[in-house]
Amino acid sequence: MYSLLIYIYVAAVKLAALFGHRKAKLMIEGHKNVFPELKKRIIKGEKYLWFHASSLGEFEQGRPVIERLRETHPEYRILLTFFSPSGYESAKKYAAADIICYLPFDTKRNVARFLHLVKPTKAFFIKYEFWPNFLNGLKKRNIPTYSVSSIFRKEQTFFKKFDFGYRKTLRCFSHLFVQDRASKELLATIGVDNVTVIGDTRFDRVVKIAADAKQLALVEAFAEGNNVFVAGSSWTPDEDIFLKYFNEHKGWKLIIASHEVTEGRISEITGKFNGTVVRYTQASMDEVRAADCLLIDCFGLLSSIYRYGKVAYVGGGFGVGVHNLLEAAVYGMPVFFGPNNRKFREAAKLKECGGGLEITCYDDFKQKMDRLSSDEAELAKAGAAAGKYVNGNSGATQKMLRALKML
Repeated sequence: MYSLLIYIYVAAVKLAALFGHRKAKLMIEGHKNVFPELKKRIIKGEKYLWFHASSLGEFEQGRPVIERLRETHPEYRILLTFFSPSGYESAKKYAAADIICYLPFDTKRNVARFLHLVKPTKAFFIKYEFWPNFLNGLKKRNIPTYSVSSIFRKEQTFFKKFDFGYRKTLRCFSHLFVQDRASKELLATIGVDNVTVIGDTRFDRVVKIAADAKQLALVEAFAEGNNVFVAGSSWTPDEDIFLKYFNEHKGWKLIIASHEVTEGRISEITGKFNGTVVRYTQASMDEVRAADCLLIDCFGLLSSIYRYGKVAYVGGGFGVGVHNLLEAAVYGMPVFFGPNNRKFREAAKLKECGGGLEITCYDDFKQKMDRLSSDEAELAKAGAAAGKYVNGNSGATQKMLRALKML
């Protein structure tokens, strides 16, 4: 039944590609090149560590492990695969991997071809990646296979009365390195005991990003001597809340890095803000110093920009789900976010420690922002709590590699 569903899925993706669906087209084109590229680039006799991530978020979780192994075990070559076009397109030039490609669709034939070509020494599946045919193929070939920074909830198929055989997939892993004790306890209820709690490798990633943050002269000039509010990955519902507030409260400067950088979005934001707005790619030093709002109209800078703020807002919580809270919290400042955050453990933990502030509407935001603006001690306390939470939870990569005796 599962294999039939995979063939139906492949047919659906091909059909979508024919009708011009961008991601489907990228996926189909990328899959055409997987096996030719592997045949050309796999070096016989070399030992490969295979890392698989669904998309960009999972890749960010896997990066600390990949980069630490690259440093400590240069005898291995790295193969990195992706399921999602957004992940592949973002990371296809990643220097720490020797080969980067799509994961072939999970058919038994593809699995046999892939594993015959690659012959991985070990395989690492990041967070939510559970492909039954690949995992069965790895187990049959006695290839050590690990789940990295996975997290489990009772709503998942594995824990239902009728799991349709998916529990067997979990038993293909040599070991599961999970984020929290609740995941370990859930797995124990279905007889999966080869589990170690290590935490989330994303903490290691954001700590590294903060340590390597870029010096951005324009942003520094904009922020110098001012209280700065940084809104990252924002959407229209997020902006409707904080722009209204800062139209009425002029004691702060505002940096906005929208989730989508299009001329339409830029015009929308500019039209809603009653102050001087400059675009990052078009502004001079004098212009940013005089401006009330700096609009980031390019990608790749947000993780460094957060360092210039006193308070952050991370978007998505009124729609698709809150974006990366840790990138902001690592700099030791309080972080606002919307209510769609229930699936994000870090949101709950940040709220619990006082470093995260969930809001549900404008009045909620106004009340909490007024308190931070008027009480320096409260602002410092919330920021310190956020920073302590992130830094105190780093080290998952080291724990895992020590357990594997690779450190």
